[in-house]
Amino acid sequence: MSQYFAFQWHITDECDQRCKHCYIFSGTGCKELKSMTWEQMQEVVANCEDFCKVYHRVPYFYITGGDPILHPDFWKLMVLLKSKNIPFTIMGNPFHLNDEICKMLAVCGCEKYQMSLDGMRETHDWFRKPGSFDLTLEKVGCLNRAGIRSIIMSTVSKTNMHEIPDIIDAVVQAGVDVYAFSRYVPTGGEVDTSMTPEEYRELLSVCDAKYKAYEAAGCKTYFNKKDHLWTLYEYETGAFTLPENAQVGMIYAGCNCGNCHITISSNGDVMACRRVMDSKVANVFEDRLADVWICQMEKYRDYEKFSKCSKCELKAWCRGCPAVANGTTGSFYGADPQCWKTRNEITGEVLPC
Repeated sequence: MSQYFAFQWHITDECDQRCKHCYIFSGTGCKELKSMTWEQMQEVVANCEDFCKVYHRVPYFYITGGDPILHPDFWKLMVLLKSKNIPFTIMGNPFHLNDEICKMLAVCGCEKYQMSLDGMRETHDWFRKPGSFDLTLEKVGCLNRAGIRSIIMSTVSKTNMHEIPDIIDAVVQAGVDVYAFSRYVPTGGEVDTSMTPEEYRELLSVCDAKYKAYEAAGCKTYFNKKDHLWTLYEYETGAFTLPENAQVGMIYAGCNCGNCHITISSNGDVMACRRVMDSKVANVFEDRLADVWICQMEKYRDYEKFSKCSKCELKAWCRGCPAVANGTTGSFYGADPQCWKTRNEITGEVLPC
């Protein structure tokens, strides 16, 4: 069991972009942008520390927004986390980074900084903001020079799936430390239709070949196979085998929702997953997280409710992405729309679509 417990913490909704696939700004109507006060941020840290003491864990924060650096008390929070030796990653934009800012972040204990590339130049700048493609790759150098691990994350959809291999080439050339992609989750402001299972599996195959070629050439970029359907792909290709000593009923990998992850939004709402829009379980200013984890979060650990995954031999290691299922069908426990598996290879049982 990991010594850390992850908190994805949105300290503000303020952002320099209005991305077409953003879960804060998607859909219709004007959103009221919220930010936590300094007093509220201190309360969040205390609540998370209390939770982790109960479960003998260390809090790990993924500080995000919006763009967290736009919060007026951002640097006060950085100093607070440094004083408590709490490790953290920043998930933000490139616009306010420079060598001096990155050195300050490193001094405060920032371990990683994650930015996004959602296509090559024309596509990415259409999704996000003109000029942001080149700026994102440029700021990788600032992070690397400061000793902060640079992460590039892509949101893959039918619109940009054919550009992912080119993005891989671009991030390697830029010297990115970590690259990963996850799938687009429909939120009501859809920019395209979903990939078919066959299309997505082919994408994984193409990316796997590129990853192996770069690794064989000594490339320093670490390719994080974040999407849990990578487990299915590697099971089929022989890179992953079911452990002989696996215990029935144990969950070893796959989606962290309900296992070691909580999201805290800018208004204090506690969510099982930020990508599952209807997953609010409590409010950090009204509820003790240690109690919430035992009670309200339990429904996200009922693995026998998964309509397809519960019948699959990979249940303990995969389970696809419940957020994508929820966004597509309205059911957290529904079948992952990009999962191509049709049969339990051990029992021979046909899996439901």
